Amino acid sequence: MLILSRKINEKIMIGDDISISVIEVRGDQVRLGVEAPRSVKVFRLEVFDAIKAENKAAAESRPVLPDIELPKH
Repeated sequence: MLILSRKINEKIMIGDDISISVIEVRGDQVRLGVEAPRSVKVFRLEVFDAIKAENKAAAESRPVLPDIELPKH
């Protein structure tokens, strides 16, 4: 893990097109701004973990198909 120190309004670059800015520091909270292409998904870790768990549960579940009555000829 790389650990960096930054002050308010200073940035960290990830590659050529992703930047993370320190917006505000208040007590033990830090507000960050993330600039990234729309194709890059950015989530808080707890949201990312919830999405992964939901996707895993969906992949492991068996689909429930409705009973369909066929027309009689």
